[in-house]
Amino acid sequence: MTSERNRFQHYLESLPLDRRKPVTELRNVLLHHLPPGFSEVINDSSLAYVVPHTAYPDGYHCNPASPLPFISVISQKNFIAMYHMGLYADIRLLDWFTSEYPVYSKTKLDMGKSCIRFKKVDQIPFNLIERLASKMTPYEWINLYESVVKNRS
Repeated sequence: MTSERNRFQHYLESLPLDRRKPVTELRNVLLHHLPPGFSEVINDSSLAYVVPHTAYPDGYHCNPASPLPFISVISQKNFIAMYHMGLYADIRLLDWFTSEYPVYSKTKLDMGKSCIRFKKVDQIPFNLIERLASKMTPYEWINLYESVVKNRS
């Protein structure tokens, strides 16, 4: 447990100073608001929240050795990105998020299929991210993944 905690601490300390606080806050929001059953891992220089193999043995279809991804937080050169696979797979969740975003943020939503880009790291709508994080359980994500995402491949 201590070595795992040290890995996350080391990851956060490796971030540029201006990114450390917002990424740490995003991490705390996700840890406190994601429904039980998701696991936090470090993946390819990002924080990732996944459905572990113990809950979904098939893993990710692109690489079954990897757990099923759900959310990732990545510090990029010009922004912090949060990838939320549920937004990619569920149009109702995407519609909810895009309609709620202006209520929580004065910045324009900068988003791709599952990627939300935060260029002004001091204006991340953490309250909205809390609500988004709590909207889908691992079981709901597995069902959606199997019915929508896995079939797109």
